[in-house]
Amino acid sequence: MKISILFLLIVILTVPSINISAQRKLPLSEAISLTLNQNPNIKKGANNLEVTIEAIKPAWGALIPTFGLNGDFNWAHTNYNSNAASIYTGIPNSPSFSSENRNWSLSAGGDVTLFDGLSNFAIISSRENSLSSAKYDFEKLKQDLTLQTVVQYTTIVGYKKLLDFQTEDLKYNRGLTDKIKQMLDIKSIPVSDYYSQQALTANSELAYIQAENNYQKSIVTLLNFLALDVNGSYTFSFDNDDLKDTSAVPIEFNNLFETALANRQDYQSEKYKVKISENLVTSSLGGVYPSLSGNYGLSTSASSPGRLFNQTTFGVGLSLSIPVFAQFNTEYSIEISQVNLKNSNEDLTALERQIKTDVKNAYLDLETAKKQLDVSNTAIISAKESWDAKKETYTLGAATYLDQQLTYNNYLQAVYTNISNQYNYIIAQYTVISVIGKLNK
Repeated sequence: MKISILFLLIVILTVPSINISAQRKLPLSEAISLTLNQNPNIKKGANNLEVTIEAIKPAWGALIPTFGLNGDFNWAHTNYNSNAASIYTGIPNSPSFSSENRNWSLSAGGDVTLFDGLSNFAIISSRENSLSSAKYDFEKLKQDLTLQTVVQYTTIVGYKKLLDFQTEDLKYNRGLTDKIKQMLDIKSIPVSDYYSQQALTANSELAYIQAENNYQKSIVTLLNFLALDVNGSYTFSFDNDDLKDTSAVPIEFNNLFETALANRQDYQSEKYKVKISENLVTSSLGGVYPSLSGNYGLSTSASSPGRLFNQTTFGVGLSLSIPVFAQFNTEYSIEISQVNLKNSNEDLTALERQIKTDVKNAYLDLETAKKQLDVSNTAIISAKESWDAKKETYTLGAATYLDQQLTYNNYLQAVYTNISNQYNYIIAQYTVISVIGKLNK
C-alpha cells in the first residue's frame, strides 16, 4: 500500500504538464472581444490616439495669452575704505564704512499672438484632422485584427475537424489490419496485402501525429494572439451566428466598390490626410504675411516685502513684424507643403485603385471558394459510394486489395479537400465583408 502511494506521488510530481482542469469553450465572438481589448497592438493604438487628442490643446492654446509670475530678491553689502569713503562723501579723510542694499520685486505678465497669417488656425485644423485620421486608422486596425482572429480561429476549427477525421482513419486502418491478418491466417489473401496494409496503418498514424501537432500549435498561436495563457484549456467551434451570410452583399462589382469607398476606414483616413496637407500649405503661406503680437505686464519693487505694491507699474505693448527677406526659407517651406499635398492626393488615388483590386480579388476568391465547396461536396459523396462498393467486393474476393485502397485513397483526398474548402469558404466570406469595410458593423 505504501509503495502504491509513493508511486502515485512520484507520478504527480514528475508529470506536472498534465492538465486536469476542465476545458472551456471559447466562442469566436469572445475571441474577437479579447482581441479588441487585450491585443498589444490595440493597446498601443489606444495610447497613440490619446497623444493625438492631447495635441489639439496646445494648438488652441496658441490663441490664448500666456501668463507668468516672477519674483526676485537681491541683497548687496558694500565696504568702503577711507579713500573710497572720501571720494563717495567728498570729504577728505572720511572714515571707512559699509552699506547694505536689499531689493524685493514681483512681476506678472505675458504675450499673445494677434495675427500670424492664419497659421494658428491652420495648425488647429491640422491637429483636428489628424485626430479624425487617427480614429479611422484605429478602427482599421481593429478590423484587420478581427479578420486575423477569424482566420486563426477558423484554422483551429479546420485542424480539429481534420484531426477527428484522421482519428477515424487511424481506427479504420487498424481495424482493417486486424481483418486482413485474419484473412491471411486462412490463406484467403496474399501476404503482400497484409504488409501493404501495415504500411498504410503506419502512414495513417504519422498523419494523425502531424494533425495533432498542427491542431495544438494553432491553438497556441491564437492564445498568444489573444494575450491568454498558452497553457489554458479551451475548445473551439462555430456558432450559427458566426457564419457570415453574404447574400446581402451587392452582386454588382461597382456597387461593391462604392460600398467599400463609403465604409473603408483607411480610405476615410487618407482623405483626412489630404486635408492635413492642405492645412500645412495654409500654415506655410502664413510666413508671407506680417505678424502682430501683444504683451502686457505688471511689476512692483521695494526694499522690504511690506512696501511691495506701494509703487506699481503696468504696461502693454504691440509688436508688428513684416517679413521682407527670409533667405528663401519661406518659399522653400511653401514648396515643400505644396509637394506634400500633391503626394497626398496621389496616395489617395493609389488607395482607390488598391481598394478596387482588393474588392475584385476578394469577390473572385469568394465565388471560387463557393464553387470548390459545391464540387467537393459532390466529390465526397461519389468517392464514399465508390469506396463502400469496393470494400464490399474485396471482402467477397471479387476485387483486389489495390482496387480497394485506390478508392479509399480517393475518398481520403476528397475528405481532405472538402474540409479545406469548407473553411476556405468561411474565410472568403469574412474577407469580402472586411474589404468593403463592414466587418465590425
